[in-house]
Amino acid sequence: MTHLVLVMGVSGAGKSTVGTLLAARLGAPFADADAFHPPANIAKMSRGEPLVDADRWPWLDAIGAWLDARAAAGEGGVVTCSALKRAYRERLLAGRPAVRLLHLAGDPALIAARQAVRPDHFMPASLMASQFATLEVPGEAEGVITLSVEPLPEAIVATALAALGEAG
Repeated sequence: MTHLVLVMGVSGAGKSTVGTLLAARLGAPFADADAFHPPANIAKMSRGEPLVDADRWPWLDAIGAWLDARAAAGEGGVVTCSALKRAYRERLLAGRPAVRLLHLAGDPALIAARQAVRPDHFMPASLMASQFATLEVPGEAEGVITLSVEPLPEAIVATALAALGEAG
């Protein structure tokens, strides 16, 4: 079965780690949303400035184009994106009914502790509060699969595979 999966959550939730492992288990290409940011966005976040919607629209469209290319190739794929606001998720999922949404959710203190020890990431821990303030938790109507970030990444992936209908 070919899957298109969008792994979402705040910075530091483990999107890249879980996404990479999930893609490997599915035998699908993986893309990290950070790679789609234009240099101006990275510079802004590196200065500790949160992005505004105008910064995000081209970034979200680039991620959507990647999903479209995977679907057209029949490959499936796993991509990460914070997708904190419902409007962002709507933009990413519009016209893409095959995309499954996985939300990595957890306690802010746990995620902040993990983010604080991440080496060489442009997103400073000082923006953590803005991430949680911006997060509009997806509801059931969005078809989200919510996964706790508390277990080890391999356990999170096993739960995700089961939810996607794959053998764990």
